[in-house]
Parts: sequence; structure tokens; C-alpha cells
Amino acid sequence: MESSMKYICIMGLLLIVGIAGIERANGAGECGKASPDNMAWKLAPCATAAQNANAAVSDGCCSQIKKIGQNPSCLCAVMLSNTAKMSGAVPEIAVTLPKRCNLVNRPVGIKCGAYTLP
Repeated sequence: MESSMKYICIMGLLLIVGIAGIERANGAGECGKASPDNMAWKLAPCATAAQNANAAVSDGCCSQIKKIGQNPSCLCAVMLSNTAKMSGAVPEIAVTLPKRCNLVNRPVGIKCGAYTLP
């Protein structure tokens, strides 16, 4: 009887831990339920501008920066994501995109990893 009670307690504990893990996996991060790496694909029109500070920033890029930029922590996470880095984006150039898109309500002075948004 005592061993069956231990078994039930252990199973109950595992169930609670499992449920907590599922909730955490589905929890909201910087970009809600979307990962920054998935959101980075929306910045595909920004690829050239994120690699070269002198490149023109397209309207398509600025449109996406404006949408994602409504959540500064998401925009930061997206610009510094592995997907952005693998696309060739240079972090210190990528963080200048909101300013280069002339966004009025851009998050000036916000820390973005090792960088500060201008």
C-alpha cells in the first residue's frame, strides 16, 4: 500500500511538471506566440539595408519595421535573431532601420542586446 501511494504521488508530481512545461512552451515571448526567428522572415525586404548602412531602405521594409516596431522588444529580438544573422544582417546596422525608415515613434535609446537603438 505504501509503495502504491508513492507511485501515485510521483505520477501526480510528473503530471504537474508536465503541465507547467506545456504552459511555458506555449507562453508569450518578446513577439507573443511567434518566435523572433519566424518573425525575421517578415523582414526579408530589409536584407540589403540590414547589411549596408548606405543602402536605400525599401517601402516594403519600412512597412514591416513599422508593424513589428509597435513592440520594441520584439523588433529588437527579430533584428538580433539567428535567422537575421544567417541572412547576413549586421546587428549594428540592423538596429538603425527604424531611424532610417523615419519612424516617428521609434524606441530611441532602447538597449537592444549590446546595441542601443538610435
